[in-house]
Amino acid sequence: MPKISVEVPEELLADLDEHVGDDGKFVNRSDAIRASIRKTLDVLDDIDDRHGRLDDEE
Repeated sequence: MPKISVEVPEELLADLDEHVGDDGKFVNRSDAIRASIRKTLDVLDDIDDRHGRLDDEE
């Protein structure tokens, strides 16, 4: 799996960390970030679909 590096504002990182760990929804930051990317891409696909911008070939 490729690795990437991003800069994240401290406030967002603190909010993210509240959802990571034994008592959180995600096992680690990477898991949380991947889930967020997937969700964002799903939302963008829905928007593109409503505007007829998705290819039928998937």
